[in-house]
Amino acid sequence: MHRFVAALFAATMLVPVAQAQANDAAALFGVREHVEDISLSPDGRRVAFIAPDQARGSILYTAEVAAEAAPVRAAYSDGDPERLRGCGWVSNTRLVCSVTSMTDQAGLKIGFSRLIGVDADGKNLKLVSARTGSRALGLNQDGGEVLDWLPDEDGAILRTREFVPEYSTGTHLAQKEAGLGVERVDTMSLASKRVEPPKDDAADYISDGHGRIRIMSSLPKNDSTGYLKATLKYFYRTKDSDNWREFGKRDISTGEGFNPVAVDRNLDAVYGFRDKDGRRAVFRVALDGTMREELVYAHPEVDVDGLVRIGRQHRVVGVTFATDKRQTVFFDPALKSLGAALSKALPGLPLVSFIDSSLDESRLLLWAGSDTDPGRYYVFDKKAKSLNEVLLARPQLESVKLATVKPVNYKAADGTMIPGYLTLPAGSTGKNLPTIVMPHGGPSARDEWGFDWLAQYYANRGYAVLQPNFRGSSGYGDQWFQKNGFQSWRTAIGDVNDGGRWLVSEGIADPGKLAIVGWSYGGYASLQSAVLDPDLFKAIVAIAPVTDLERLRQEARQYTNFKLVDASIGNGPHVKEGSPAQNAGKIKAPVLMFHGDLDANVDVAESRLMADRLTAAGKKHELVVYPKLEHSLADSKVRTEMLGKSDAFLRASLGIN
Repeated sequence: MHRFVAALFAATMLVPVAQAQANDAAALFGVREHVEDISLSPDGRRVAFIAPDQARGSILYTAEVAAEAAPVRAAYSDGDPERLRGCGWVSNTRLVCSVTSMTDQAGLKIGFSRLIGVDADGKNLKLVSARTGSRALGLNQDGGEVLDWLPDEDGAILRTREFVPEYSTGTHLAQKEAGLGVERVDTMSLASKRVEPPKDDAADYISDGHGRIRIMSSLPKNDSTGYLKATLKYFYRTKDSDNWREFGKRDISTGEGFNPVAVDRNLDAVYGFRDKDGRRAVFRVALDGTMREELVYAHPEVDVDGLVRIGRQHRVVGVTFATDKRQTVFFDPALKSLGAALSKALPGLPLVSFIDSSLDESRLLLWAGSDTDPGRYYVFDKKAKSLNEVLLARPQLESVKLATVKPVNYKAADGTMIPGYLTLPAGSTGKNLPTIVMPHGGPSARDEWGFDWLAQYYANRGYAVLQPNFRGSSGYGDQWFQKNGFQSWRTAIGDVNDGGRWLVSEGIADPGKLAIVGWSYGGYASLQSAVLDPDLFKAIVAIAPVTDLERLRQEARQYTNFKLVDASIGNGPHVKEGSPAQNAGKIKAPVLMFHGDLDANVDVAESRLMADRLTAAGKKHELVVYPKLEHSLADSKVRTEMLGKSDAFLRASLGIN
C-alpha cells in the first residue's frame, strides 16, 4: 500500500500530539475529526479534503494521490463565524465549496450559506453564489446548493438561487422576481444562465446528473401566518418535455407519501423512500408518464435509510441500512464483487463506504472503519488493482488502544427488548464498573455500531458506556418511533432508565457509580431521567439540552417551520410533565451542562432556564456557555475542555479516585 498519510499528517495535524501527554485523553479525543469532508478529482489523481485547525477553523487541502509531497493549502475559514462545510471538484483543477455562518440578531439565530469557487492551488477564489443588491427587500440567507456537477463539461455547475425582490422606486432595473430557481454557472467567469425560473413556493429541485431538472418540490406558506404548511407537493417532467406534471404529495410531519431523492437518467426513473409495512423502503417510479412504481428493496426489521451513490453524477448503485451493524446491498454487479473483495482485503474494517470516484469510475475513494478504528481513507485503482491508504480519520489515536463495542439487547419494564451498544473499557473485567448511560440525540435518530468519540473517551477513562436505541428512535419503523421522543417521553425515558437498571442487574455497573450523559435530545433525556427516577443516576451531564417543551415551541414561532415543531411537540399534560425545567425540584443528582450561545437547534436559553430553576430548587449544578459556537461545539479546544471537565465532575460526583 502506498501512503502519503505522514506528509498530510505533518502538514495538517495542528493540535500537537506531542503536547498531549499519553494520559491526557481529553486532548486526544477532543480533537475534531481530521477529515471533515473529502472528494476525488475527475481524473482520480487528486483528493481535496477539509481538516480542522487548532480550534474551530477549517482548512481545505488538495493533494496528489501518487505523490509524497505535502498537501497544498487551498482555502481557510476561521469558524468565527464562517465555516467550510464541503467541497467538490468541477474540473481537475477547480473546486466549489459551501461556506456557512450563524449570527444572533436580538436572540434570533440567523444562518447564511454561500458557494465559493477556488483552484486546487488556492488561486482564483471567487463567490459563486449570486450577489444580492443593496436594494434587496429581504435577507438572502441561502447562497444556493449544487444540484448537478455537470460531468459532461468542466468548470460549471447547476446551482439553486433564491431570488429576492428589490426596492423599485426610482428605477426600472430592480429585480422583482421571488422564489427558488436554478442557474447554470461557470465557476471561473461567473457567467450564469437561467435553467429554471424562480417559483415562490419551490422548495427543491432534482437533476438527472447530466444537467436536466426532472423533479421539483413545492412547499406553500400559510397565507395568514407565513408559516410553512406540512405538505410537500412534487412535480416531474418527462425527458422530452419541459411541462411539469403532478407527481404526488408527502406529509413532512408524518412522513406519509413518496419522497423522491435521485433520478436515474438511463432508467428514466426516480429513486425514493416510502413506508412499506410500517418501515421505510426504497422504491423506483418511472418518469415516462406512466408513474409505474416498483419496490427496489425493503428490510423486514429496520428502515432502509439511505441510497448508495457514486461518481460525479451521483449514480445510484445500492441501498444501505443498519441492523446491529451498518450494511450495504449493491445493485451494481461490479461494485457488489468489489465490496466482497474489500471485505477480504480489509478484514479488521467491516464498515466500508464508497465516497467518490473518478469520472470514468476507474478509481474509487472509500472509507473503512470499525468500532476500534476511527476510519481510514483509501483510493482503489481498478486497472492497477491497487488499494492505497491516503488518510486517517483520527491520526492522533493510532497508538491508543480503543474499546470494543458490542450490540446488546435488554428488557424494558413492559417486556420489550431494547437494542443498544455496550462499550467496556479495554482490559477491564466488565464488572462493577463506573458506568454511563448515553442516550442519543434526535430523538428521530439512532446509534450505530462503530467508533464514537464520546463513548470511546469515557471508556478510555474507565467507564462502561451503554448507548440505548430507546423507543422514539428512528430506524426501526413506525411502531418503534411511536409519537416521537417528546410526546411519548414516558416510554422513551423509561427505556433509557431501564438500561441503567439492566447494567446494575447484570453486575456491569456499580449502582453507586451510575451516571447519564447526553447531547441535544440526549441531554433532555439525561435531565428528564432524573425527573422520572430521581435515585437511579448519581450524576448528570447534559450538552445542549432541551429543557422545556413549551419554550421550545415558542422559540419556533420566530421561524417558518413553527407548524411542524408545534405538531411534533403536541399539546396536553405531557408538555409540562415532560419538561425538566418544570420539574427541577425532583432532581437529586448534581448536574453539569454545556451549551454554545449560537445554537440554532436548541437555544442556549433552554440551559439558562434550567440553571435558574435548579438554583431556585437549591440543587447542585453548573452551566458552561461557550461563545460563538453552534450545536455541535465544533472547536477542538472547547471539546477538549468539555471532556476533561465532565470527567472531573463525574469522578467527584461518583466518588472515583
